[in-house]
Amino acid sequence: MQAATIVETEGVLAAAQRAEEAKARRAARKAARAAAPPPERDEAYDSLSLADLRAARTVLGDEETRVSYWRRILQARLDVLRTDLPESDPVADLTRVLSEATGVRRRLANLSVHPADDIPPLPDLAELWSRTVDRSNPDAVSRLVADLQAAEEELSRYRRELHRQIDLCTAELIARYREQPVLALQILPTDPLRRRSPA
Repeated sequence: MQAATIVETEGVLAAAQRAEEAKARRAARKAARAAAPPPERDEAYDSLSLADLRAARTVLGDEETRVSYWRRILQARLDVLRTDLPESDPVADLTRVLSEATGVRRRLANLSVHPADDIPPLPDLAELWSRTVDRSNPDAVSRLVADLQAAEEELSRYRRELHRQIDLCTAELIARYREQPVLALQILPTDPLRRRSPA
């Protein structure tokens, strides 16, 4: 088997392994939630209204979706670098989307009730995506691979923290719904708790 084919096969296997590991993590989180006792109210969230809490969870969920997308992009480029496949030019719109990472922490800071002090700054994703290397220069390729791997690890840590924040918000919502089940009706298009003004 040629060396290029071996490297390409290793890249495919690595991608498949990552997918299996992600599936296992999702299953473990689901099992843990099912086995956990009913959540209790957390006084740290007392200052947030129900609407604020729902908005916080929505923002965190949207950010988790973006981070997952960024991770897949970095992983895809890593897979390409590990093969002999040619790389295409970076896409301008994608670079713009990735560059939005710098403002994320400021937006979430207003919603984080339980901050994580050990989460490092997000890597410069736009620079990583747009960086070009001479594929015939193994040192340059190795440096880019190392930087992409480090960025992927940082994004993974950030994503885990987002999952933790989402779980905390969800637990608080469930606890409030258990205390006052009628609150769950407020998510309906027409809020039955609001009195209609007389005609």
